[in-house]
Amino acid sequence: MAAPMRRAWLGLLRAAVPAARSYHAPPPRRKSGGVYRPDPDDPLTPVWQLQPAYEAKLYGRYGSASGVDPARLWPSPGKLQELEAEEREWFPGLREMEAALDKKEREEERQRVEREKLIATNMAKMPQMIEDWRREKAARKEKEREDKARRERLLAEAQERFGHKMDYRSARFQELVEEMEKKQRKELKLKKKQLKEEAKKKAAAADPEPVPVLAEAAEPA
Repeated sequence: MAAPMRRAWLGLLRAAVPAARSYHAPPPRRKSGGVYRPDPDDPLTPVWQLQPAYEAKLYGRYGSASGVDPARLWPSPGKLQELEAEEREWFPGLREMEAALDKKEREEERQRVEREKLIATNMAKMPQMIEDWRREKAARKEKEREDKARRERLLAEAQERFGHKMDYRSARFQELVEEMEKKQRKELKLKKKQLKEEAKKKAAAADPEPVPVLAEAAEPA
């Protein structure tokens, strides 16, 4: 029975209290008192309101009533030159665009010709380069074979001298190599000296010194 009574009381309450309607506040009225002009001496004045762009906005909205001198809105000669230079850079004229395009095409053509010349020159050198590479490769292999044979010969001599095998990377083997190289250089120097002396002897034997001729005695008067 409590539930039906509660529903009845709620129905009476709805009938007594009207439903709330949506409320829209009217816009605030504009203050009458002229055009707002920022005070440059007021520290609370925003910086952007002291810029020329804000004065241009005031003049565009209120005209002469804004109190803005339109001559001040025109850029200075220096600023005007800067704007003109910026416009020429970012928005060049038709002739400037054609000249820049012609210059770019000429530069691309020059680079293409140089590239083709370089390719032709390298292609002409290719056979000689291949031959040089093969010669260097053969010389490198020959040197590797000589080094290997020399190392094996030195290892055999070291084994014969010390009575056991040695590692060619060991310090003792390197000392042996240095000692044998000194010995070979000494023998080569001595051999060159002997060959030089023999060459001198052969030259002296092939070209003997001329015998001086005595002057004839003068006939008596």
